[in-house]
Amino acid sequence: MRVGLIGLGAMGGPMAQHLAAAGLLSIVGNRSLQKVTDFVATHERIHGASGPQDFSNCDVVILNVSLDADVLQNVHALAEVLQPGSMVMDHSTVSVQTARDAAACLAGKGIAFVDAPVSGGVEGSRNGKLSVMVGAEADALERVMPLLNTYAARVTHMGEVGSGQATKAVNQIMVAGINEAVCEALALAEALQLDPAKLIPTLMSGAASNWFLDKRGVTMLNSQFTPGFKNAHMLKDLRIVQGMADSLGLNLPALRQAESDYAELAESRALPDADTSSLISLKRKNGDGGN
Repeated sequence: MRVGLIGLGAMGGPMAQHLAAAGLLSIVGNRSLQKVTDFVATHERIHGASGPQDFSNCDVVILNVSLDADVLQNVHALAEVLQPGSMVMDHSTVSVQTARDAAACLAGKGIAFVDAPVSGGVEGSRNGKLSVMVGAEADALERVMPLLNTYAARVTHMGEVGSGQATKAVNQIMVAGINEAVCEALALAEALQLDPAKLIPTLMSGAASNWFLDKRGVTMLNSQFTPGFKNAHMLKDLRIVQGMADSLGLNLPALRQAESDYAELAESRALPDADTSSLISLKRKNGDGGN
């Protein structure tokens, strides 16, 4: 199987490393060509792509890009160069409609599409422990399982194309709600002058235990906000989810609060590239980040 990957960012870069270690990766591409150059320099049998045409011989191309428009741009370009019987697997977080539009575009050329957003953060990608939510035909999923097994701890077939992104929307509401609760709780803990060295292990041993507290509790209390998952990406995801909720006539106050808070961080406070745990800066007294 000749495999290509487009998008060597915080999530895609580690995925590419896992695929390369398993001998499954042939070619990589990225908007910033320097990342391609750096990756190829340390992987002698992997080629760098300068454009879509370089993926023409791939059996599978994996996408890890930021926006719906980026996914569709790549899909339309790949549809013109990939061979019938090949496939594209998308790990980006986009709308359900974008996933369906991508699948329809490729289907017209005899190319399969796998809608496969992931959860688990940068740590999950680095450690090969991602959870993958798949919307695809069963035979298409079966074909890409050897690839997914290099960086996923769990792969779940949720149904047809679009159901992967629908599952990711549910995931992001939960993630954002947990972030809100943890940041508010730790802002209260700071105001009460509780000892973090005792507090966090105690909370992690009970019903309040969660991934965000475990992975970000100590760093956020030290005002260290290196991503991780960027505020801008969270805001993008929440706006997608809010659009879905609106179309279904659902009133979801926790979602609205999280969207408002991440808009404040990413846009009003110009912190798009800070980790989502910087949310605690809005929850601290006077919302001043403790300054």
